[in-house]
Amino acid sequence: EVQLVESGGASVQAGGSLRLSCTASGLTTKESNMGWYRQTPGNECELLSTISADGTTYYAYSIQGRFTISQDSAKNTVYLQMNSLKPEDTAIYYCSADRWGRVTLDCSGRDVDYWDKGTLVTISS
Repeated sequence: EVQLVESGGASVQAGGSLRLSCTASGLTTKESNMGWYRQTPGNECELLSTISADGTTYYAYSIQGRFTISQDSAKNTVYLQMNSLKPEDTAIYYCSADRWGRVTLDCSGRDVDYWDKGTLVTISS
C-alpha cells in the first residue's frame, strides 16, 4: 500500500519560512513525478511545484523565487522549502505522486496516482 505522509504545516507570520515534508512508503519518490499543491480558503486549487524522475522541476509563477522543491532519495522524502511567506500563501498544502508524470487541477487528487491528506499553512500579517 502506498502512503504519502506530510508534515511541516504551521502558523507563522508574514516574511517567515516553513519547510513541508512528504515521506512516501510503498513507492520510490525518485522514480515518480512528485508534486506540491495548495487549496486556498476560497477553494482555488493551485499546482505549485513538481519534480520529475529525471530531476526536472517546475514552479508556478506565484511562488517562483520563494519556494524550492527538493528530495532526499535516502529518506524517500520530498520537501517544499517556503520562504518570504505571505498571507496569500495561507492554504491547505498537498503532496502528490504520479508514476506517469500527470498533474491535476483538482485538489481532491483524482487525476494522479497518490495524494496525501494535506497540511494547513496559515500566514498572518
